[in-house]
Amino acid sequence: MKLKKAIIMTVFMCALLLIFGLSGDLSAYLAELKQGKAATALGIDISSDSVRQQLKDAIEKEAVKRRIAPVDARLDRVWKAIPGYNGLEVDVDQTYRLMRDAPENSPIRFMYKEISPAISLEQLGRQPIYKGNPNKPMAALMINVAWGNEFLEPMLKTLEEQNVKATFFFDGSWLKKNTDMARLIQSKGHELSNHAYSHPDMSKLDRQSAYNQIAKTEALLKSTFNVSNVWFAPPSGDFNQMTIEVAAEQGLKTVLWTLDTVDWQHPPAASIVNKIRTRVEPGSLILMHPTDSSSQALPGIITAIRQKGLSLGTVSETLSPKRVHLVEAGP
Repeated sequence: MKLKKAIIMTVFMCALLLIFGLSGDLSAYLAELKQGKAATALGIDISSDSVRQQLKDAIEKEAVKRRIAPVDARLDRVWKAIPGYNGLEVDVDQTYRLMRDAPENSPIRFMYKEISPAISLEQLGRQPIYKGNPNKPMAALMINVAWGNEFLEPMLKTLEEQNVKATFFFDGSWLKKNTDMARLIQSKGHELSNHAYSHPDMSKLDRQSAYNQIAKTEALLKSTFNVSNVWFAPPSGDFNQMTIEVAAEQGLKTVLWTLDTVDWQHPPAASIVNKIRTRVEPGSLILMHPTDSSSQALPGIITAIRQKGLSLGTVSETLSPKRVHLVEAGP
């Protein structure tokens, strides 16, 4: 009896495929199948469980095509530690739950989840970081602050108007004297990080002095601003392996830059914008200071980055393995 029923079911399914599948009207076929119309016409009962299983099978098949593999963090000969980038895959269960009771003829709305890389940035050891993953369409503005107060508010205004969050690396001695300005920066949603205490050449210090330079500024960030910081930017980009070690001992990764505006030389704003426009790429960390040149160039810098189809985020966001939504390039 079971064999006979199975044979009848097989014949029925073949007939449906011939009637509807070959006609190309697959969506109508699925809709009728879901409602049981075709089955009723032939006097055969097709359970909703069977229809739902077909829906799940279709989702699983499409999920294979849509999967994007994660990218492992790696060490580069030039750029040193390169963060990983999460992959993406269809969440079959979530998609199925969303669609199983959807109205007939509804297109499948796929739900996604991120896939972590097998190798993370933390697994690369104590290495400097100069850029984010080249697969991640995001760049970051890193603004080192040890002077230049008169240009901070205009830059903050531009960032707010453009809805951009940057990472400010503070010299500790400046931070201690300019708490109100730092609070203003923090209130705008920007990231606050460590730029040593008195802007020394870190590679020229003994181990204890190097440790103290970082620790004093870190203590200010934590006690005054309640910041749980993870980055250290060595002044003037001067560091050695000991610098990386003493930063790591305090829970910080040493971060440098991909592109330097060299704004401390006060170049024309247009030249800075052109430099960014021609050289920015996914993962770029762009070094700036509160100078007249960068203040004037900032609107053009932001536009140039977005014209490349890149989002702008903080250093933490740019170096994170989390995926970012693509943005449309501007005119």
